[in-house]
Amino acid sequence: MPTETNLLSSDPSRCSRLLADEVFAQVIAHAPLVAIDLLVEDKEQRVLLGWRKNPPAQSSWFVPGGRIRQNETLDQAFARITLAGLGREFDLEQSVFSVVYQHFYPDNFHGDAEESTHYIALAHRLWAGDTVLSLSQSQHVQYRWAHPATIAIDPLVHAYTRAYFMNTTTH
Repeated sequence: MPTETNLLSSDPSRCSRLLADEVFAQVIAHAPLVAIDLLVEDKEQRVLLGWRKNPPAQSSWFVPGGRIRQNETLDQAFARITLAGLGREFDLEQSVFSVVYQHFYPDNFHGDAEESTHYIALAHRLWAGDTVLSLSQSQHVQYRWAHPATIAIDPLVHAYTRAYFMNTTTH
């Protein structure tokens, strides 16, 4: 039984079909993945961070997010990723597009240091205000809210997440 949860299609009739780990590893070895990173802000202008339990970026604070799947529109992906990660579905129109980043990791989802992972990350700011979120434990073991100035200098926050909050013109 595959452990990876990569759907082949957003078509509900095909949602039970998963990519086997071996197939997903081949995709990662040959192509970048496209993801949405969520810069979720509360009413105090703090940003949600989760402590990553899985590679890549394991054992660091990172923003929630997820991969865009084959045949899935940005609207569908955003709704699915917010529901899965935040416990509440948000529409893409509720967010503000922030920036495109490239993330290069030296390992893959198995922690295999011989297989790197390349992401194209589409960062979106999402105001949650005082909305109660039901945060997923699938990628993060704990969560915290932090101010952007703190995130930018915290060495336990992954460099790719810190970059979202640094005053820089290069991405």
